[in-house]
Amino acid sequence: MMKYGIVSVVSGFLFIVIDVIINANPLAQNLYAVYSPIAKTSVNIPAGILIDLAYGFIVAGVFLILYKGLPGKTGLGKGISFALIVWFFRVIMSSAPSWMILNIQLPIVLYTLVTGLGEMLVIGSFYGLTLYQVGEQSARSQQM
Repeated sequence: MMKYGIVSVVSGFLFIVIDVIINANPLAQNLYAVYSPIAKTSVNIPAGILIDLAYGFIVAGVFLILYKGLPGKTGLGKGISFALIVWFFRVIMSSAPSWMILNIQLPIVLYTLVTGLGEMLVIGSFYGLTLYQVGEQSARSQQM
């Protein structure tokens, strides 16, 4: 349980750092300018930090729940499989409808898809490399 807590906090901080890299760079600022009429003028940084830390705990917990059924023979393989699943449900399923209903250009959607995939691969690989022992122990205890 201690390992899960530590990994969850670290992954929450990974979410924070990667989100800043993805959203605060000049390319992203230029692409996301299309949202300026509806975007807030400032970001609630404490709320963003709390949300990303909560994501760390929730997503790590979901990884452990799904661990046994994830494709892959190694922790890293299972982490990458998990990353692709989360990418589909988190990124693709929000980007595609946005592209269909909002007046945004394809480069914005592609940027979101590519950076979202990168983020999920980093997070999923991190879980696979750090939580595989917890997942294996949990899978063994479920077999008994």
